Amino acid sequence: MQIILYGIFGGITTLINIFAYWACTRILNIPVVASTVCAWTIAVLFAYWANRNFVFHSNTNSLRGILTEASEFFMCRIATGVMDVIIMYIFVGVLGFYDVIVKAVSNILVIILNYIASKIFIFKGEKS
Repeated sequence: MQIILYGIFGGITTLINIFAYWACTRILNIPVVASTVCAWTIAVLFAYWANRNFVFHSNTNSLRGILTEASEFFMCRIATGVMDVIIMYIFVGVLGFYDVIVKAVSNILVIILNYIASKIFIFKGEKS
């Protein structure tokens, strides 16, 4: 059930990312890169909230614990985002592979790594 919820909230996170990007570029007239960063930030904030409360049912309640958990979540998302960029650069930019296939494989890897990191390292509860 946990992996199904992860997939559902991942889909919602993706829709939030797309809508936030659209709103930033089309309504607020923010440039593309800034809109991308803004949309990613909003999406990751939602993803943290959803994963914490509905997927992994975190029992971390102290301010310090929540800040640690949130920073670990953001750092993981940044790391897998950088990994995605590197994979795309190497396999598409350097080696000339078909971009859509590489992006799909890269996203599968990112999703798996984010799930593992969330399950094992991030949402592990309060430390004693």
